[in-house]
Amino acid sequence: MLATTTEITVGATPLTIADVVAVAREGAPVRLDAAALDAVDASRAIVEALADDVEPHYGISTGFGALATTFIPAERRAQLQASLVRSHAAGSGPEVEREVVRALMLLRLATLMTGRTGAQRKTVETYAALLNAGITPIVREYGSLGCSGDLAPLAHCALAAMGEGQVRVDGELRDAADALAAAGIEPVVLAEKEGLALINGTDGMLGMLSLALHDLATLLTTADIAAAMSVEALLGTDAVFADDLQRLRPQAGQAVSAGNLRSLLAGSPLVASHKGPECTRVQDAYSLRCAPQVHGGARDTVAHASLVAERELASAVDNPVLTLDGRVESNGNFHGAPVAYVLDFLAIVVADVASMSERRTDRFLDPARNQGLPPFLAHEVGVDSGLMIAQYTAAGIVSELKRLAAPASVDSIPSSAMQEDHVSMGWAAARKLRRAIDGLGRVLAIELMTAARGAELRAPLRQGPATSAVTTALRTTVPGPGPDRHLSPEIEAAVALVASGAIRAAAETTTGPLA
Repeated sequence: MLATTTEITVGATPLTIADVVAVAREGAPVRLDAAALDAVDASRAIVEALADDVEPHYGISTGFGALATTFIPAERRAQLQASLVRSHAAGSGPEVEREVVRALMLLRLATLMTGRTGAQRKTVETYAALLNAGITPIVREYGSLGCSGDLAPLAHCALAAMGEGQVRVDGELRDAADALAAAGIEPVVLAEKEGLALINGTDGMLGMLSLALHDLATLLTTADIAAAMSVEALLGTDAVFADDLQRLRPQAGQAVSAGNLRSLLAGSPLVASHKGPECTRVQDAYSLRCAPQVHGGARDTVAHASLVAERELASAVDNPVLTLDGRVESNGNFHGAPVAYVLDFLAIVVADVASMSERRTDRFLDPARNQGLPPFLAHEVGVDSGLMIAQYTAAGIVSELKRLAAPASVDSIPSSAMQEDHVSMGWAAARKLRRAIDGLGRVLAIELMTAARGAELRAPLRQGPATSAVTTALRTTVPGPGPDRHLSPEIEAAVALVASGAIRAAAETTTGPLA
């Protein structure tokens, strides 16, 4: 993870997707807004007043979930909060990625800073201190049903703030108590309601959605770049991307993708080489001709998901919650359905964009469809296999992406003695989307490798300025056509270029900013 000195202020205004990425992935420090801390103190005073009330209040003087009718005497309430966190830190399986844990901690901190949860200032400051010290609680893959929020993942973070459980610091596994002591952080002692305030939220699924949206902004532009290179090297036409044709169907994302394709193919000698009456082909295959429609539909889905994410980033998700007029009310805002749905929508479009990319790759390898290129783009046909098995790799990934596109949010399994009888499965939707986005990057990398080789085999015809710049960027780590060699390292190198944004940046050296 890269460290950055750019501070992200928590509490003054809602966090943005860029803020989440900065803290989660780039190691940006956080700063707590002073006015928001005053609101934290004010909400805590309300909770403390209710703690002395003879009437029971959920989560303050009662048990939790199905035990909400059990009154807890004052002298047992600190134990109640600690017990809640310990029992809910019940995750299992592999460790969740560091950036995901940091994202969910940041987002829980943001909700605490709204002054709607009743948390202590000390607890809020401890979460900020853990983030700034690079202390990352161990969170496990399984444990969240997405309602009441991401309970188990958030409980593992709260446990670390209490000085219990395990964490990682600079990649090293340590006991939380030792890591906090080394950083000069005093563990928190949870008071009334704080256990609920620390675990009732959609922060895990929202954090993963934020990271996914950031990554898709680069990947969908890269998909346009890969499609342009394939259209060019397969001797396709750019005429179908004309602005007046696109405006006949005024879909916003489609217009953006078509505009990118026009910019990327501008000035291409390869495209110009077969224009005119001597070209006998009437129409290109759908995987070439309809790229703006598919990539554009994906962009529109991303736009909808971004809107949902922005609303969720502006939310105070807790149960019970302190209202602006000082009431403490139970609610259902922790249900992850809105976030879970868009996570599933994105998995669908990721699978489809990758599927179209793989079809373009496959066209390059078939001499019946590749417009005169050698079979499998092999150097010596019969001796060399060329990129035959690279396409197998892409096909295998696409097949998995289709399985991952099956929605998690349509499932529900009851819990807590049927008190929590409908859940969102948003965490599961987010986990599979992360795997799907990784797969999309790999499929696009293989298409880029294939299209670049196909274009080079068209010599002396040349690529256009933008696509040529992309091929040059690829050639820094991925060799060009030649006899068969170990392909796996080359694929991984291309994947790294895609993930880093280097492919997009290379194209933009000639096109200017792409959308």
